[in-house]
Amino acid sequence: MNTGTALGRARDAARGVAWFFKGVMGENAYAAYLEHHEASHCSEPPMTERQFWRDRTDRQDANPEGRCC
Repeated sequence: MNTGTALGRARDAARGVAWFFKGVMGENAYAAYLEHHEASHCSEPPMTERQFWRDRTDRQDANPEGRCC
């Protein structure tokens, strides 16, 4: 087995695991918001990352649903 190939596979696997946990933890929510905003062709500029997280937190506080914390 080629060491470079094994190292590349390990690196790809680590990236995949990191991507999965970011999704589970919600860390990629802002990136998803930006993609949605661009795809929906909104006439308004997107929220800044700070505004997005404040809005998300406010919505969660106002509408508590089943979540761990």
